[in-house]
Amino acid sequence: MGADLKGLPATLPATLPDYAQRAQERLTPEAWAYFDGGAGDEWTQRRNVAAWAHWGLRPRVLQDLREGHTRVHLLGRELPTPLIVAPMAYQCWAHPDGERGMALAASSQQCGFVLSQHSTTPLQQVAPLMRAEAVRGPLWMQLANGADRGHLLELMAEAERAGYEALVLSVDAPVQGSRDRVRRLGAQPPAALVTPHWRAAPSAPEGLCGGTVEQALRWDDLAWLQARTHLPLLLKGITHPLDARQAARLNVAGVVLSNHGGRVLDTQPATAECLPELADALQGDAALLVDGGIRRGTDVFKALALGAQAVLIGRPCLWGLAAQGAMGAAHVLRLLRDEFEMALALCGCRSPADISRDHLRALDRAVDDAP
Repeated sequence: MGADLKGLPATLPATLPDYAQRAQERLTPEAWAYFDGGAGDEWTQRRNVAAWAHWGLRPRVLQDLREGHTRVHLLGRELPTPLIVAPMAYQCWAHPDGERGMALAASSQQCGFVLSQHSTTPLQQVAPLMRAEAVRGPLWMQLANGADRGHLLELMAEAERAGYEALVLSVDAPVQGSRDRVRRLGAQPPAALVTPHWRAAPSAPEGLCGGTVEQALRWDDLAWLQARTHLPLLLKGITHPLDARQAARLNVAGVVLSNHGGRVLDTQPATAECLPELADALQGDAALLVDGGIRRGTDVFKALALGAQAVLIGRPCLWGLAAQGAMGAAHVLRLLRDEFEMALALCGCRSPADISRDHLRALDRAVDDAP
């Protein structure tokens, strides 16, 4: 299973659900609202979690499980595990270890890591912490739609020089969503937290949302971006199959099915509900990853059964960081990886390559509005 974590503090939470409670206890109300809150009534945020339970597992028994493993192939590389830490902003607000701690946690558990453009730590300081591990997951850099275009090009070049292996362009948030919990508390990251890689695009005097979307990226900008980097480009935030097909036609390396954790546009369907349709639309023409509501190793198994090649994990890792710093984030990833391995074995799969939709059954009940 994952890397050894002997000598864990006695106060470390024992289970994945315990980490959310511990994080809420340790964070200020404003920080909790920022990190945990969703858009509007948070319907999509709740449904993201609940929808994975709509799929029931169908184990196969007496299978040959000898020499089993969790390795997957993604973007021409074999990865030790299909777990990747999602890009998340302002991690030093959650814990002083911040992005450095999260990168150490990911590399120690052989998981991937995506650094947010809203990182509170320079990308050059994060890269060596991941790349020092001989056996690890991928190191990617996230780019935000709505950023200054000239600055985007500089950032892409900096990431490539520092050894990042792919770029992940978030395409679903040219503006922020309306987050009621944040608005009620007036929650904003502390002014002392610096985001060295973020620079907003200039707004126009007229247009939607006060002109802030006038410089938002469009489909015809993708070729412009791809021509200016040697790194593969993935699009994060695609939920519609027609957009997935368009991305494949433009030769992007991968698509991340994501609704931004329910933080941008409320009443979208859950990613677990969209995944089969996107997998069918892409038919392997581009890598397919998914995030949103993944809270257990069984959810990871279901995501792969529905057509994803890897998953991005967001809030659970953040709760681990907030609760116990780098050690807590590493423990969360260890728990997720161990649960995934157990699901593999108990469903009769020697490796992720053996997982198929035959291992799932849609349950005859509606997904509850709450997890």
